Amino acid sequence: MKLRSIELALPDPAAAAAFMTDVWGMAPADVIGTTHYLRGSGSYPYLVAFEQSADEFVRSTTFLCSAEELDGISGRAAAAGWPHRATVSEDPGGGHGLLVELPEGELLRFLVDAGEVEPIAGRDLPVKLTHVVFNSADAEASGLAVEEVLGFRVSDRTKGMVFVRCNDSHHSTAFARAGISSLNHIAFEMEDLDAVMRGIGRLRDHALAPAWGPGRHGPGANVYAYYIAPFGPVIEFSTAVEKVPDDYRVGAPEDWTWPENRIDQWGISDKDFAGLRRAEERFRFRRDWQDEAQGQ
Repeated sequence: MKLRSIELALPDPAAAAAFMTDVWGMAPADVIGTTHYLRGSGSYPYLVAFEQSADEFVRSTTFLCSAEELDGISGRAAAAGWPHRATVSEDPGGGHGLLVELPEGELLRFLVDAGEVEPIAGRDLPVKLTHVVFNSADAEASGLAVEEVLGFRVSDRTKGMVFVRCNDSHHSTAFARAGISSLNHIAFEMEDLDAVMRGIGRLRDHALAPAWGPGRHGPGANVYAYYIAPFGPVIEFSTAVEKVPDDYRVGAPEDWTWPENRIDQWGISDKDFAGLRRAEERFRFRRDWQDEAQGQ
């Protein structure tokens, strides 16, 4: 299984797309109606979709899976009583599969038979999404739920997060111990450390400084630089997320501690806690489809 894309609704998708292409460094993929699709250098037809809406919310986060994985998720979601329904994607790449609502409202879409495209050159383009993190009222319960129903696996637990994987990448998603349910951030996988640093320089040219970073995390060991996008969400340049084996030992909070005044491996940057928190509260989840089991 692989994380492919996130689909966001917001009032001005054209302005969001302009920032992400002209400043952040993505490439335009398509515009269908008022929905803008942006891609990276890899083989996915798009990584981010911006749909026009009067309100801000997360429409879905999309994973690509096998038919066997899809059948398993469908059966376990039904048994757990999670709202779900069959879906046919009208986004670039097509495909069909299942929409699932998690206990705290997160909306995940699982697709099979979705098409891919030829990679494109561009050393400053993101390659793909590396992870999408959610804020959670009960991160422990969310981590256990996606293990039991979606077949994901918890990789590490810290004082702040429960990290979850769906393949050999240390985390494709995570649940932050935030006391609310919302989008925490979207992380873009860059080609290498230099691409991350050039991205920081490019945003500096536009008078934008990181809200946190650069730095290197403990769990996952990835390099990061977080920004608050002018259209709302927290977005991250990232690279070199750790690959883990099937028998990876799940870390506990006491395994991930830092010296005083440190919150990452490098300790070279400050964190705008208040600004990040405000941005993390903006994009909630909204189910606009009926649960096929309950008709609601």
